[in-house]
Parts: sequence; C-alpha cells; structure tokens
Amino acid sequence: MKSIILSSLCLILINCSKSGPSQQEAKADLVDMISEDKVSANVPPPSSISEKLLPDEKSTTTSISEHKVDTISRKVIKNGDMRIQVGDIKKAQNQVNDILKKNNAYIQKEDFQNTDMDENLNLVIRVPYKSFDILINSFSDGVGSVLSKNISSNDVTEEYTDISIKLANKKIYLEKYLDMLKRASTTKDMLEIQEKIRGLEDEIDVAEGRLRFIDDRVNYSTLNLSLYKEKVRSSATSKIGFGSRFTDSFTEGWNSFVSFFLGVISLWPFFLIIPFMIFLWRKWKLRKRNK
Repeated sequence: MKSIILSSLCLILINCSKSGPSQQEAKADLVDMISEDKVSANVPPPSSISEKLLPDEKSTTTSISEHKVDTISRKVIKNGDMRIQVGDIKKAQNQVNDILKKNNAYIQKEDFQNTDMDENLNLVIRVPYKSFDILINSFSDGVGSVLSKNISSNDVTEEYTDISIKLANKKIYLEKYLDMLKRASTTKDMLEIQEKIRGLEDEIDVAEGRLRFIDDRVNYSTLNLSLYKEKVRSSATSKIGFGSRFTDSFTEGWNSFVSFFLGVISLWPFFLIIPFMIFLWRKWKLRKRNK
C-alpha cells in the first residue's frame, strides 16, 4: 500500500514540473496580448495612409544634422568693389584682361559709358576664391590710382547646413511616399500620395538649386571693377602723365570754344530783331523832336 502511494506522489510531482514552463510561457503571451490591447486602445490610428510609414521627424533630423555638421566645410562668400582712375581706358582694359588670364578669372558683365566729363568702364568679374586677394592686389598696383575699395565676406555655413539637413529629410520622405505608392490599394490613396510626391519633388528642386547657387558664389568670388577716366583733370592727379593731361586740356578747350560758337549761332533770331527794334526807337525819337 505504501509503495502505491509513493509511486502516485512521484507521478504528480513529475507532471507539475513539466507543466511549469508552458504555463509561464502562456502567462507571458497573455501579458503581451493585454499590453498590446492597451496600446491599441489608448493610441489613435493614423489619420491617413501616408502617416503609417513616415519616419520620426525629430530623430531623423537629429541623426542627419549630426552627420552633416561634421562633413560640411565652412562656406564663405567674398565680394568686392573697386574704383580705379586711369589715364587711358583701352590700355587699362588690356592690363585687366592680362591679369584675369593669369588668375583664371573671367568677365561676367561689361558696361561702358562715355560722357562729356568722364569715361567709365564697369566690369563684373568672377574669380576663383583662392585667387581673389591676388587679383585685388594686382589691380591696386599696376592699373591706376585706386579711388575706392570695399571687400566683404559672408559666412553662409549655417544656411548651407540647414538647407542640406532639410533636403536629406525630404529625400527620406520621398522614398517612403514612393514605396507607399506601390502598395496603395485605392484611387484616393494613390492621388493623395502622388500629390505629396509632387510637392516634395518641387521642394527638393528648390533646395538643390539654392545649394548650387551658394556653391557657385563660394567657389567663385565676385568683384565689381570700375575703370574711371576723368576728361577734366587737376594737376594733382597721380599716375597720369603730363602729356595725357595736356592733350585732355587742349581737347576740352576746343570743345568749349565749339560749344560757345554754336551757342552764339543759336541766338541768330535776336540778332535780327535787335536792329529792327533800334530802328523803330530812333524813328520814334525823331518824330518826338520834330513835334
């Protein structure tokens, strides 16, 4: 009898030990199901299909920004304005062209003005960033007398980095929308996703265009150069020879004489009227004496 009771107890203990792990697994699965039910009950579903696959904006921006700040080099735009007084515009222009060739620069825009008082040749020059200072010094030393010079630098690194981060985010969203478009099941969802894609593509084009513009301004500096020749000069001007000043003075004197002569000729109606008026006045005075 005792042996039967002992064998029964052993069987019961063995069954209990085997069922323990399965019961724990069942309890764990039940806890997971309950927690999932709570989450699904408390968190509302996405308002549209396009929100289901979008990445977290804050986490994406943070990760990309950390990467971009480390890889983007400093972006500095240099611009300048110079006004130089010269003795001969054509000669000075040839000197400028030689200097531009040596520094791999080119003329983007040219404007020439010739008035009675002076001649002005205005040039918009694009020069590689590394050659900008060399170009300025070359113009200052060998072309003429510098009347004014203004150099400025604009650091656009922050703007460039911000645009790059936003551009990377937009490309991530664009990939998500393209993937969603393949799995769209209704016409409404397809139209909505296509509209989002068109908007993102336009924004990406604008951002890429802005980055290209900044790169161009950073890689090639801009210099506004004005070559100025004064036709009426004082004897105190520097770097301009006596012969050039004498020729200009003689030419200006001749132009003044011609202007005076033409001005006198333009008064010919008065030369006809004045003798007639004198004749009438004398005739009236003579009649008055006779009376």
